[in-house]
Amino acid sequence: MAGIGPLPESAATTSPVGTRPASIWQHEPVAVDPSIIAVLQSGVDANPDDFALRAHLTTLLTDDGRFDEAWPHCDRLLAARPDDAEALALAERIATGRGHSERASSYRRLREALGHIPARSIGPGVAGGTHEETEMRPEPPVTANGVEHTTLGPDDLGDASADDYDAFLHTLVAEAGLDLEVPDLRLDDVGGLDDVKARITNSFLLPMANPELREMYGKSLRGGLLLYGPPGCGKTHLARAVAGELGARFIAVGLTDVLSMWLGQSEHNLHDVFQHARRCAPCVLFLDEIDALGQKRVNLKNSAGRNVVVQLLEELDGLRSANEGLFVLGATNQPWDLDPALRRPGRFDRMVCVLPPDEPARRAILTHHLTDRPLGAIDVAAIAKRTDGYSGADLRLVCETAAEAALVDSVERGEARPISQTDLARAAAEIRPSTRPWLDAARNYVTFANDDGQFDDLAAYLRRHKLI
Repeated sequence: MAGIGPLPESAATTSPVGTRPASIWQHEPVAVDPSIIAVLQSGVDANPDDFALRAHLTTLLTDDGRFDEAWPHCDRLLAARPDDAEALALAERIATGRGHSERASSYRRLREALGHIPARSIGPGVAGGTHEETEMRPEPPVTANGVEHTTLGPDDLGDASADDYDAFLHTLVAEAGLDLEVPDLRLDDVGGLDDVKARITNSFLLPMANPELREMYGKSLRGGLLLYGPPGCGKTHLARAVAGELGARFIAVGLTDVLSMWLGQSEHNLHDVFQHARRCAPCVLFLDEIDALGQKRVNLKNSAGRNVVVQLLEELDGLRSANEGLFVLGATNQPWDLDPALRRPGRFDRMVCVLPPDEPARRAILTHHLTDRPLGAIDVAAIAKRTDGYSGADLRLVCETAAEAALVDSVERGEARPISQTDLARAAAEIRPSTRPWLDAARNYVTFANDDGQFDDLAAYLRRHKLI
């Protein structure tokens, strides 16, 4: 897409706009004829992907001091070209005008870091520069473990600027109430669950990490993976491990980050979440409890809930080119409640069942939760063997209950004693697996609603445990 062209002469010099400053870096508000803004707004509404037109409108709104109106347009500009130095300058002006000094400083730091590469102007005659000097250059691909994306990354800025870029992204995401991390977790760090890890690797990770083969077989960079299963079985842990394997940033989103009591705000929040994730590409966006965001529309009686589902569908594939390098993972305890449209190809077209940990995984989980606690002669394998069907959260509770029993006994004795095998055995006998009610409910769906085979993994588990 070409850069922003020169301002129309009538908009730049004639009386309807007033004496407009020659540079968008100017901070003094300038009165702008509302009719000009209205015309530009109509043009943007008719051509929402016209970067030059939207940038012109954003500049005029900013010049006029209408910062709240200018910000959504600037947000779209940065989503399309996050390394555009002058778009960042506009964002700095708007953030300052809205009283967001910390965000303004972040934009300024990133803009200064962009001095390490040729500046991309949003138009000749704006902030100086000839047409040849300010013409848009091609987007450089950035690769992390074979994952290409088209947004600016630290490699483009030089070693001295990598920290500035990461700080900018963390500040931007934090101000939206989200957490951005780069997990160092790998699938090998997840104990057991070999079948689940093999499914994730073969259907999701291998195509993404082998760009030559992916190109040969026509595999898209876009990806969606749905993790389902009973609560407490490590779906979020696996999602972080997937991000670690991809060498990607990780943003986890819960219901409170999206849903709002105000009409239309939930859709706006969901769009903002995806926009932040696109800026952080390559990025794994993890949507927890996605059944609440993507519930079957036939079950929703109010338009607000249906609009959230529609917005989610649009974000997943409505702007396909903008989703390169964005990998969306969803987690749900109720996959049968998801809107069927979410399971179409290109959306959540891969589904992996994350069931209660197997015996090797239970040993690893118990060992992890007993680490750094005073232990006597402990046979972790024996406890793992007798806790079949327990979730990871159940096993953590077993360890905490055993530690509590040892602590209380130590207080009564007047001297500290280690956690014993008896403490663990009693805790395991006292705590019942929380997964059984979910498995009982799932049995009905496996029996009567598995014509397309989407729950075959779950059906195999239920057969092995003689639950069907």
